[in-house]
Amino acid sequence: MSAPIVTPIELKAELDAGKSLFLLDVREDHELEVSKIEGVVHIPLGELEARFSEVPSGADVVVVCRSGMRSDRAAEFLIGHGYGLVRNLATGMNGWCTTVDPSQPVY
Repeated sequence: MSAPIVTPIELKAELDAGKSLFLLDVREDHELEVSKIEGVVHIPLGELEARFSEVPSGADVVVVCRSGMRSDRAAEFLIGHGYGLVRNLATGMNGWCTTVDPSQPVY
């Protein structure tokens, strides 16, 4: 089973419209040095089980990783722990950098 998705273009439109989102980046520290979306909260996937209470339970959560695989696992974890509004950024940061912000590198 996979979590609901949001595409990079859809996410950009929501951000531009001022929608209140909790952007959760589950990549490792060194990956955030390569590229990131402004305003993300960083909790590496390996720490999510211990730190998921840092994610507001009523928030509209979008989970981000490099390609969408780790973020799907993280989103499923949050959904399994009662979070209702959780989506996975389809194609991850590489998709974001390719379609929304080509000033950031794909890796």
